[in-house]
Amino acid sequence: MSLLHLFIIAVVQGLTEFLPVSSSGHLILIPSLTGLADQGQVIDVAVHIGTLFAVVVFFWRDVSAGLAGIPRMLTGRIDTPGSRLAFLLAVATVPVVILGMVLKLTGLDDAMRSITVIGWTMLGFGIVLYLTDQKGATHKRESDWSFRDALIMGLWQAIALIPGTSRSGATISGARALGYNREDGAKLAMLMSIPTIFASGVLLGAEVAATANAQAARDGAIAAGFSFVAALLALSLMMRLLKSVSFTPYVIYRVILGVVLLGIAYS
Repeated sequence: MSLLHLFIIAVVQGLTEFLPVSSSGHLILIPSLTGLADQGQVIDVAVHIGTLFAVVVFFWRDVSAGLAGIPRMLTGRIDTPGSRLAFLLAVATVPVVILGMVLKLTGLDDAMRSITVIGWTMLGFGIVLYLTDQKGATHKRESDWSFRDALIMGLWQAIALIPGTSRSGATISGARALGYNREDGAKLAMLMSIPTIFASGVLLGAEVAATANAQAARDGAIAAGFSFVAALLALSLMMRLLKSVSFTPYVIYRVILGVVLLGIAYS
């Protein structure tokens, strides 16, 4: 792949993975709308690894606490902030793992990769994000995260397996509907992405490991680097803007893109 092609794929993935606008939808649209060749699973894995490292670096204090709490969690001791965080992230990841396996085994994951589906989900879940953000209460904080809330947000995250929905957009919508303020809701959504991206990366990585070669490894390393930088910038920008700006700008973008895609799909 050319350096420009790798750059486009990586930057699109990096910028859209954590913004509530759907990274998977944008990656599917790139070859459909630009005529560029599909990037393939090797690059998909690489750019996801880049975004995974970005969120780990950005929230390293929380991540390190969660990692340190895993041994206690595994022995049933949910009695420290770290073990509690590790446990709740595990709970929130279960729905997406189960639904992801179902979609993979039934072939529905490939069947939904269309401009029509992305257009409708981009539009529909953009409206959902707007309603939950504008109508949701703000009385809950990160420290209020409970088993029930983690499971509900996990179900929202599972819905985001439909292309165009947006994993971050769906989980943020779930958090706002539960009453979390914008910043803490977004932070919980970002932390939830870590085990989810890791799990999907392991699954895809296992599929492509046998076919990867030196050239593919080089391209993947370049793409991962680009996506890491783009994702880190996107995360920093969004978390900073949430102190003074709602999710409405992302909603407007989603609605416009959704309408355009539906126009293309039905023309």
